[in-house]
Amino acid sequence: MLKTLSGWLKKAQAQLPEGEAQALLSARLAPDMFPLSTQVRFACVQAREAVCRLRGEAFPAVINELLDEGRQAGERPGTLADAYARIEETVALLDGLAADALDMYADKPIAHELANGMIFDLTAEQYARDWTLAQFYFHVMTAYSILRKEGIELGKADYVAHMLPYLRPETVPKG
Repeated sequence: MLKTLSGWLKKAQAQLPEGEAQALLSARLAPDMFPLSTQVRFACVQAREAVCRLRGEAFPAVINELLDEGRQAGERPGTLADAYARIEETVALLDGLAADALDMYADKPIAHELANGMIFDLTAEQYARDWTLAQFYFHVMTAYSILRKEGIELGKADYVAHMLPYLRPETVPKG
């Protein structure tokens, strides 16, 4: 989905003059929500943080950098090049994992503490399924929704673009 998110940003960039495309990074779905640039960063955070948390590893500095950038994105949204770079870095991390890299940790207990002090006690499987996936898709779909709200032409085919490698060519409708 991160590659798909990058594709949406590229599509937006192709549909708008450069200045307007860059301005999208400051767009919000609602006044009390983070802007597009933060949604991109926080989607990357969810993916990166999950890998570390599930493996019992300390968070690398890049996670705090992404969080800080995201929290300050209202004043400093960054550029589309920054967004693409953050996505590419995260995809590279995920692509570098073996297919079973996280399997052995399913029953590992995780105490997930939020910035406000609330703590959730979960197994690694519960954390991945109930927290990480929900948070990741929240930020990805909020990014999609912001782009749509701003008039970017995206549709279901753009959302499921990552599925095309699995499509049987002979089943594609003609015309």
